[in-house]
Amino acid sequence: MILEDNLGPEGDSIYTALMQAHEGLTEAQSHALNARLVLMLINEVGDADRIKAVLQEARTPTPGA
Repeated sequence: MILEDNLGPEGDSIYTALMQAHEGLTEAQSHALNARLVLMLINEVGDADRIKAVLQEARTPTPGA
């Protein structure tokens, strides 16, 4: 599982594209977009064990958060 920055200089442009995808959406539409995005990315990974490990890691609180 990769937990450090893996996008390098493209990270900012990816973040911007994500924010633009949410522009003009209601909160419910934004949540639906996030759900579809997660399911599409899970499908791209296609490895159940990796996906389960990432889901567990995502539930772990970040120190200081």
